[in-house]
Amino acid sequence: MKHTKQSILSKDGISYLIPFILITSCFALWGFANDITNPMVKAFSKIFRMSATDGALVQVAFYGGYFAMAFPAAIFIRKYSYKAGVLLGLGMYAFGAFLFFPAKMTGEYYPFLIAYFILTCGLSFLETSCNPYILSMGTEETATRRLNLAQSFNPMGSLLGMYVAMQFIQAKLHPMCTEDRALLNDSEFQAIKESDLSVLIAPYLIIGLVIVAMLLLIRFVKMPKNGDQNHKIDFFPTLKRIFKETRYREGVIAQFFYVGAQIMCWTFIIQYGTRLFMSQGMDEKSAEVLSQQYNIVAMVIFCISRFICTFILRYLNAGKLLMILAIFGGIFTLGTIFLQNILGLYCLVAVSACMSLMFPTIYGIALKGMGDDAKFGAAGLIMAILGGSILPPLQASIIDLKEVGWLPAVNASFVLPFICFLVIIGYGYRTVKRNW
Repeated sequence: MKHTKQSILSKDGISYLIPFILITSCFALWGFANDITNPMVKAFSKIFRMSATDGALVQVAFYGGYFAMAFPAAIFIRKYSYKAGVLLGLGMYAFGAFLFFPAKMTGEYYPFLIAYFILTCGLSFLETSCNPYILSMGTEETATRRLNLAQSFNPMGSLLGMYVAMQFIQAKLHPMCTEDRALLNDSEFQAIKESDLSVLIAPYLIIGLVIVAMLLLIRFVKMPKNGDQNHKIDFFPTLKRIFKETRYREGVIAQFFYVGAQIMCWTFIIQYGTRLFMSQGMDEKSAEVLSQQYNIVAMVIFCISRFICTFILRYLNAGKLLMILAIFGGIFTLGTIFLQNILGLYCLVAVSACMSLMFPTIYGIALKGMGDDAKFGAAGLIMAILGGSILPPLQASIIDLKEVGWLPAVNASFVLPFICFLVIIGYGYRTVKRNW
């Protein structure tokens, strides 16, 4: 058990409060992008009359951008600075958001995937910059607590993204269900699609303007340069050095599976709830909106749990708390799989409380003691977000089967998040056993 009253936002008599607030605001901004996007899998599937598997290409493009740009971002940050990485990330985020307008003008699905990919290339720069930047804004002893505090504001942006998706996209889309849309002739289908795409792109254009304002604010505020002293690249020697560290190497693997579990639980809660509520006689649109409300409740729980767990970290080893939460996450996921009533949905909502601590804690454990190598180490952990690109389409392909044995396919598909939690349990256990 541990306890410390040491300030987490100062080092050597220097306060990092203002830089911390500005960089922490970026956590909320990419949380917004993540969670306005998850419901879009269902929305695009309906708008373009596609399967869940085709709709899940949104997640492939979204999280593929994280993977593609992580190490280029690390090289850029190493050569210049964390602040430069943040500014470039915000610029690409805004550019990708503005690309939704020309994508809508084409009336095709794939230009939206390009816009998502560019937007998340910007998010990759942001996360590769902001996470280790926060770690550097104080002593190493308080680094994990500091990152957990910053990450606590990420779900606030996520909540806003979910609310905007529900109120300003899902609720305003044409109420015609998927089956009826399939019966439309081409002219009728094009008219509804045009209207729905106009609804869908509006929030992205607005957030693009917000991001530009944030970019200008950070550009003209003096930010600390601690952690930016070494600008030598040494790309391959650094990679070889950091991947020799078992704690780091296993952390990258654990992060891959954690992000996969998170995105699967938050994306397919829409399909899970929609199936459940339609089986009770509700129409599809109402079922989707109600399912998104449950998703918002899950995010509120996630947000509250993040603050609670950040407090608990003052007294409990990070690896032990990670392991405990992963165990409960696995138990709730089993409930999601085998309970075919509202209790299954409650279990799926409860999973979010267990996930709240995982990303920043895995991140902090994996980068512990890396010093300036954290810039490249952060890139590997951001590349692990690829789990959010690979695993959701696998789950979508299971959902498209309609039934698996005696279970609805959407229930059975949550075996994938369950496997993810088993991997995280293993990492938490080894963290405690090896005293990482």
